Amino acid sequence: MNNYTVLVVDDEKEIRDGIEIYLKNEGMTVIKAKDGIEAIEKLNEHVIHLIILDIMMPRLDGIATTFKIREEKNIPIIILSAKSEDMDKILGLQVGADDYVTKPFNPLELIARVKSQLRRYVTLGTYEGIEKVINLNGLTLDQSAKEVTVDGEVVKLTPTEYKIVELLMTNAGRVFSINEIYERVWKEPCFNAENTVAVHIRKIREKIEINPKQPRYLKVVWGIGYKIEK
Repeated sequence: MNNYTVLVVDDEKEIRDGIEIYLKNEGMTVIKAKDGIEAIEKLNEHVIHLIILDIMMPRLDGIATTFKIREEKNIPIIILSAKSEDMDKILGLQVGADDYVTKPFNPLELIARVKSQLRRYVTLGTYEGIEKVINLNGLTLDQSAKEVTVDGEVVKLTPTEYKIVELLMTNAGRVFSINEIYERVWKEPCFNAENTVAVHIRKIREKIEINPKQPRYLKVVWGIGYKIEK
């Protein structure tokens, strides 16, 4: 299969590590979390294609985590439940889980369920290949939602301001000249673009920086252009 990324969420390290071995054997990338709160954090930091989620966990259990994820994302969720958790399993499916596997489970069965869900996800077109979340020291770009947040707070950008931030964040660390920014964002040849770009940069800084005069994210490289730090 393609190099999909799977988030494995379980409060038992042995189970997380065991599932990871089988998924990696299938060529998948694995991100691990020990509870629902950590899972939500990982979802905001990485592009995840499927979640394997235990029901019984401290802090934020699998049911509440599924409910929270479904407020924003449609990625497949497979819940893990003990035989004694039948009602929780049903509730998990009701709040948005796609499938379940009962503990103790056969790892090969779990892998088969994972592959099935990924095939369905991609075949039905619900997987957005461009979906990407980039987090740079608290500045977050969600390309699927066309949204920028700073320390979790949504920043209201105009479409042009968003495009500038997207260009710089998807190429973090690279310096773009004023002319290059103008041609990429405005999609037209550059004529006297310095003032136009500078005004937009200033407005972006006012929205994303605590102190625009001492920017934390959007930096000027004198004589060359602008960049957003990695």
